[in-house]
Amino acid sequence: MALKLRLYFSFPRVSFMNNQKQQKPTLSGQRFKTRKRDEKERFDPTQFQDCIIQGLTETGTDLEAVAKFLDASGAKLDYRRYAETLFDILVAGGMLAPGGTLADDMMRTDVCVFAAQEDLETMQAFAQVFNKLIRRYKYLEKGFEDEVKKLLLFLKGFSESERNKLAMLTGVLLANGTLNASILNSLYNENLVKEGVSAAFAVKLFKSWINEKDINAVAASLRKVSMDNRLMELFPANKQSVEHFTKYFTEAGLKELSEYVRNQQTIGARKELQKELQEQMSRGDPFKDIILYVKEEMKKNNIPEPVVIGIVWSSVMSTVEWNKKEELVAEQAIKHLKQYSPLLAAFTTQGQSELTLLLKIQEYCYDNIHFMKAFQKIVVLFYKAEVLSEEPILKWYKDAHVAKGKSVFLEQMKSL
Repeated sequence: MALKLRLYFSFPRVSFMNNQKQQKPTLSGQRFKTRKRDEKERFDPTQFQDCIIQGLTETGTDLEAVAKFLDASGAKLDYRRYAETLFDILVAGGMLAPGGTLADDMMRTDVCVFAAQEDLETMQAFAQVFNKLIRRYKYLEKGFEDEVKKLLLFLKGFSESERNKLAMLTGVLLANGTLNASILNSLYNENLVKEGVSAAFAVKLFKSWINEKDINAVAASLRKVSMDNRLMELFPANKQSVEHFTKYFTEAGLKELSEYVRNQQTIGARKELQKELQEQMSRGDPFKDIILYVKEEMKKNNIPEPVVIGIVWSSVMSTVEWNKKEELVAEQAIKHLKQYSPLLAAFTTQGQSELTLLLKIQEYCYDNIHFMKAFQKIVVLFYKAEVLSEEPILKWYKDAHVAKGKSVFLEQMKSL
């Protein structure tokens, strides 16, 4: 009994009420207070559209006010989820149904690209709205690119005026870097090309793009996405010629674009010619067959002879592995070039072609140090083989040479 009493009094006495208080159930985990500015209003597309359209209607056609409204609205509306709806409204005034028509049962606004004036200045102002919005909400960049690709596929569903506005806007956005030139892939849609929509759209687009930048900047952007050689695909297959492209875009006031495409085609034809030449030489095809092929390509692609002799020279020099020893390479070069002299002679029928060949030899001997002492021997070989004549050689010596190694090569030629 005494032991039981000692055990009883050895523990602190706790009242029944206190015990109940401690055993009250509590919520597990932590609860964080959300700041109001971090909360986003989440609507379905229709509610989202109503909010945007109402706000645009209140701003009116003041595009500065439009930009401010869009900036502020991004803090409470879910732009990330409804990017497509947002851009549909800004471009077309409401949500677009498949094909490019506006849904009949939806609210619309006249504060949009399609309802604006059809001039470059207005489209430049709209481009600023998109720039500011995408700079503020960087995550919209991909959504906007997808939107423009979609709009280009919907071109047939738009009026001519709407297409013109979209083309001008796209050109400005390409110029300022908001859009990547890869979006132009949508213009190669078979139906758009077949009906002439792609080419007509491209005229307005390139005019505004070149107006903002220049043809060199446009060409650089096209090269980055490997589209510099695809512009003729804006026309059906039976019209994909340099002549048709040049005529169409020159008449539309885009002569610089026409010349660019013509140059690109010429460059492509030259590369193809060199590639085929090297293959024919490596196979050991007869010179007469090679000469016939080259002359046909010259005629077909309008490649002048001075350009061709440069291609032939490069091809001839690339078909052999040269000795690394300077005292042996000259002998090797003479033996090799003597063999190909008839081929080279076939494309030096003009004085300018001969001069071009002399300059190519000079540049090659300078760029390949083991050939520095071989220059004179090569020129003498070609003179004896009637590839080069006296007059062009004298002209080269007096004033037509280039700076590369001229003191060395002129000294070599003194003894002739």
